[in-house]
Amino acid sequence: MRRVLAQTRKELTQVLRDRLAVALILVLPLLLLLLIGSAISLDVSDMPIVAQDLDDSPASREFLDAFRASLSFRVVPWKSDENPENALRKGLARGALIIPRHFSRTLARGGTAEVQLLIDATDANTAKLVQGYAGQVARAFEQHSGLSVRPAPVQAQIRLWYNPGRVSTKFFGPGIFVLGLSMFPPLLAALAMAKEGEDETILQVYVSNISAHEFLLGKIFACMVLAAAEWMLTLAFLFTYFGLNFVGDPSAFLVASVLYIFCVSAYGTLIGAAIPSQAAAMQAVALGGFLLVFLLGGLIFPVSNIPNGLRWVSSLVWGRYYIEIVRDALLVGGGWPAMWRNVAAIAIIGAVFYLLAWRSMRRMQLGA
Repeated sequence: MRRVLAQTRKELTQVLRDRLAVALILVLPLLLLLLIGSAISLDVSDMPIVAQDLDDSPASREFLDAFRASLSFRVVPWKSDENPENALRKGLARGALIIPRHFSRTLARGGTAEVQLLIDATDANTAKLVQGYAGQVARAFEQHSGLSVRPAPVQAQIRLWYNPGRVSTKFFGPGIFVLGLSMFPPLLAALAMAKEGEDETILQVYVSNISAHEFLLGKIFACMVLAAAEWMLTLAFLFTYFGLNFVGDPSAFLVASVLYIFCVSAYGTLIGAAIPSQAAAMQAVALGGFLLVFLLGGLIFPVSNIPNGLRWVSSLVWGRYYIEIVRDALLVGGGWPAMWRNVAAIAIIGAVFYLLAWRSMRRMQLGA
């Protein structure tokens, strides 16, 4: 253990002397969390729509006022004699609301007045949200105007749990937090390990009496110390800027965090040991630490939405399990009963990474 600690101290000394490396592990994750966490949003607000009121009655104007009062829509001026589809083609609006003639007369007779809403569906997800919001506005208008005389046979009282305000940042924040841990610590570990091969200083390790276990654990422990510093800084940012906090017992999250830091550090060390080129090692870490976690880890959309042909790949992505654990700890509070399988998966993947790195090093050390 004394040799492992000596190796760890040597690695930390080398890294702390490099200001760019310190900025890589501490500053860039905060910028990533701030920029991506703030830029990505699935909330629909201030959606520009044009309105064509062919009835021009008090009832139709009241219906338009309901859309104007909504935070989701912004009614922009449009000539009543011009085709509203032109507004969509010119990019002036994302939707067009058309109120037919005899709108008020139909409502006064107790009939059903059909209102048309044209939606720009180039963004399918936004189109579905707009469709739902428009239905909510229409139902609110009916209740306010007293048009819903007979209640529906079945009424659902919907209550939103864990994120009642439907704030996107509370969903994306934990994912970006995991993305930062998945990128920068393994990148630093891979560069440090690959540099040994490029500078051929690894030959000194081969002829020394330090074992492969001691050498690798020293590298990994040094990276874990720096990753723990990043973890604390970005977690504090989640608590302050994103307004998140622990829900329930955080012990599963804390244990999983230690295991995940070991996992990503072992992954970076494995890449550096297998690829003794810093440029190639950076690309390999970017593939595993960024693309796989970003696309297949459930950061943007649930894993269940991934096509069946690729969904099995997500079960091999270590970031997927930690994202679920972080969201559970900060939003749901399921704790160990819900997350023990994810914790075990991270431990197994981290152990596999370490064993592969050890085998790569052991082949070159006859006395290990």
